[in-house]
Amino acid sequence: MPQQKDSPRRSDAQRNRERILEVALTELSHCADAPLSVIAKKAGVGQGTFYRNFPNRESLVLEIYRHEMRQVAESAEQLLTDRAPDEALRAWMDRLAEFAMAKAGLADAIRQVTGAPGGPAKPSPTPVAHAAEILLRANEEAGTIRTGVTADDFFLAIAGLWQLDPHDDWQPRAARLLDLVMDGLRSGARGG
Repeated sequence: MPQQKDSPRRSDAQRNRERILEVALTELSHCADAPLSVIAKKAGVGQGTFYRNFPNRESLVLEIYRHEMRQVAESAEQLLTDRAPDEALRAWMDRLAEFAMAKAGLADAIRQVTGAPGGPAKPSPTPVAHAAEILLRANEEAGTIRTGVTADDFFLAIAGLWQLDPHDDWQPRAARLLDLVMDGLRSGARGG
């Protein structure tokens, strides 16, 4: 019976953690120096709950980055389950653009915590690169993109995303860029 008692508490704790991450992403994207007390208040949690989850600014910023990266990576598998490979890849590219814009907004906060002497290293983008490989291979097998495109090729092709200003109306420009990349991937596909 104690297990049943712990389950609602654990799900509350998980919801609190997710709410903190969501609010922190918004707040830190707008202002890298946003006070942690403001983030806790807007997330609707007490200081104790906040600091139990994130003992300092470094742990919060790095967890936001990891959390966003994990969500982008995990969305690849789900998109492949729900859509044709080329549609999944294009939808994932939109999700990646959203991540790029969020990351751009967080860039100052990430630089602050990873740039300090003896500070933590920025997390590796490996999960996102792995997700790109999964999508590219699924499309290659389906004949919807040219063969031999690597994750490195893909990320070089979409590098323009990181040049967009997250404070401007970036969505139409990102969509146009990603449509051009998708057209290029389709060029020479055995199915097309």
